[in-house]
Amino acid sequence: MMQRIHDLIGGNPSDSVAVIADDGRSYTYGDLDRISDEMAQMLRVHGVRGGDRVVLLAENGMTYVAAILAISKVDAWIVPLNARVTERDIDTALAHSDARCILYTVDDSSAAQAHATRVGGVELGTLDCGRIVASPARDVAVEPVVTGADQVAALFYTSGTTGAPKGVMLTHANLIFVATATSRIREMGDNDVVLGVLPGTHVYGFGAILLPVWDIGATIRLMPRFDARRVLDALQDNVTLFPAVPQMYAAILKELHDTGVDHVETPLRVMSSGGAPLDPHWKSEIERKFGVHMDNGYGMTEASPTISVTRRDDLRQDTSVGLALPGLEVVLRGITEDGAGEICVRGPNVMKGYYKDTDATAKAITADGFLKTGDVGRIDPDGAIHIVGRCKELIVHSGFNVYPAEVESALNAHKSVVQSAVVGRERAGNEDVLAFVTVSGDVTEAELRSWMRENVVSYKIPLHIVLVDSLPQAATGKILKGSLTTIFAEMLSQMDTEKDA
Repeated sequence: MMQRIHDLIGGNPSDSVAVIADDGRSYTYGDLDRISDEMAQMLRVHGVRGGDRVVLLAENGMTYVAAILAISKVDAWIVPLNARVTERDIDTALAHSDARCILYTVDDSSAAQAHATRVGGVELGTLDCGRIVASPARDVAVEPVVTGADQVAALFYTSGTTGAPKGVMLTHANLIFVATATSRIREMGDNDVVLGVLPGTHVYGFGAILLPVWDIGATIRLMPRFDARRVLDALQDNVTLFPAVPQMYAAILKELHDTGVDHVETPLRVMSSGGAPLDPHWKSEIERKFGVHMDNGYGMTEASPTISVTRRDDLRQDTSVGLALPGLEVVLRGITEDGAGEICVRGPNVMKGYYKDTDATAKAITADGFLKTGDVGRIDPDGAIHIVGRCKELIVHSGFNVYPAEVESALNAHKSVVQSAVVGRERAGNEDVLAFVTVSGDVTEAELRSWMRENVVSYKIPLHIVLVDSLPQAATGKILKGSLTTIFAEMLSQMDTEKDA
């Protein structure tokens, strides 16, 4: 029985290709095991002990992949951070995790190199994957190390889009459970090549993409940053599985539209979406242009991350996120008149808790062991789950419940809309519905408003439809809705004035 995430690679043939780096270089599972062994020894010499926390400041590359294994082999906790975060983000995570040191993937990321230079990074040596650079070791306490799989493997900091980031403790058992379940449900094989363009420092790229690849002995082709043109080129090469967030599919559709391409021939057999609500228009257009069915899934950091996925033997035409993983219990609590309620999940994927925050843990996990997701959903009689929205994102306008995803879906169905984000704004004892939209081509707010009148009930029509050049996004492509009204405050103020005039 596997006790650590580095055990996932143990049964794979040493000569099978494990990683294709962005420069085209291939590394076998034998290479991966050897390099991670060498890196683990470097970390030990640097002073890293079992139970220490190690911040992995990285972008996708071979050093990042090997570092995950190396830190696991030392029995330390991996604290993944995207190298493009701010100095403040790093300092906050470093202080809260009380990490022994930071490991920088300097040869795969200029941003990581810049951060290493700022703190006086120490070069521990050079391996086949590049230079290994770490910050000086700090005098910190170690956490207990247990022999079983309940040892903490990784500490993920949530994005903080709805509040202060919290450190999510995921155990080896949590992550191994999701990795093995995912590889089987996706019917992955050792001949598959998975495009890893989602940041590996995010729980989606880490737990739902990389670890399932290791479990089945497949190959991951790494790309450090998303670029629609480069992704399209890769998909037409040797990639068989492409997992992404909906916003990436929107950007791909825009690239195809701008270049006049209506059909793409690829060796793909699986395209999947997760991380945010999947728009039905994007789904149908991707399926039409690629001739491949799009799977959908649902999860969150606290669930390691996967809760449910659609099945290969049930090619759904709706945007359901599928059935719960085998072994999980999913229930709705606080069900409203429209049949929706908060999704709660119990099973081997649920986090150990929030690091150094027992109060927050108690609020998130009920006394009977259910994780309260904060997401609103409905469940079909056959068990298929549908995500309606976030509890905190629900807009109550004139007494009616408005779920942003429904409004976004109607906007995105317009031929000129690339992406949209809908939020609520409290004003005069009511909540306004506000939409922020990026478009291609010439289209006015009046035209979009007319479109909405034809496609949604009146109370769901946004007070303002704000046309913007771009929407603020996290590294995964997830739109940072919490900052929209602040970033576009001046435009909103002007539109309020014009409407009141």
